[in-house]
Amino acid sequence: MFPTPVARLDRRWQTLYKLALPVSLVFWLLPLLAVMLTSIRSAGDLAAGNYWGWPRDFSLVENYTAVFENSPIGAYILNSFKVTIPTVIGAVGLSCLTGFAFGIYRFKGGLLLFFLFVAGNFVPFQILMVPVRDLTLKLGLYDTTLGLVLFHVAFQTGFCTLFMRNFIRALPFELIEAARVEGATEWQIFLRVVMPLMRPAIAALSVLVFTFIWNDYFWATVLVQGKHALPVTAGLYSLNGQWLAAWHLVSAGSIVAALPPVVMFFLMQKHFIAGLTLGATKG
Repeated sequence: MFPTPVARLDRRWQTLYKLALPVSLVFWLLPLLAVMLTSIRSAGDLAAGNYWGWPRDFSLVENYTAVFENSPIGAYILNSFKVTIPTVIGAVGLSCLTGFAFGIYRFKGGLLLFFLFVAGNFVPFQILMVPVRDLTLKLGLYDTTLGLVLFHVAFQTGFCTLFMRNFIRALPFELIEAARVEGATEWQIFLRVVMPLMRPAIAALSVLVFTFIWNDYFWATVLVQGKHALPVTAGLYSLNGQWLAAWHLVSAGSIVAALPPVVMFFLMQKHFIAGLTLGATKG
């Protein structure tokens, strides 16, 4: 049921694994390396067709300085934080409550209701483009940060509920029964017994949702039009000229936009790995 550790495999398989791993890693990182190299190229280097070769001229300072001078990328990054942080708080907070309800209680129709939460994740989000846009227009939430936050919270809560429910189901139920015997209310059990045990899961889920929302491009272009609420992923297009695509500036802006999720992952790395691997050991 569980995969065999590499150390227990035959020597031939270990050798194959050691050879295949760095090759796969290089292919996986190749697009990122290409973007990093493009971000330090000069415009003349790209005009000469040098896309994959070593840069002839380095414009590291010039490109990254131009990103902040030629576009309001600082405001776009702030907009991304205004969308991402409330979404993480809302989706993770709601999923803690719904995950506790689905994981602890047994009630009629509970499984069907849980499937309704999860079913939204199987709907292609492109299908929702027109009805969601029309709904935001009717509610006066189109082209606003609040509309983008509410949609992301609603769309991410299903996945978060699945994550939290499975995590809570793996907790020892004896702790909850002991708390009930001691006279604790259900709200006290949730806050004082279950929530402290859910910290690794909350950290892991927060990192995942933060990355999902920060990197969203589709809904940022569908539900937002003005620069006052445009997230950084959709705002990078402003680095292109009217007649010429400035890929060196777009690449530099992409690197800058990717830094917050990377920083958050490294800050939460210990809790993130603990939340994903808790309960994954046999026995």
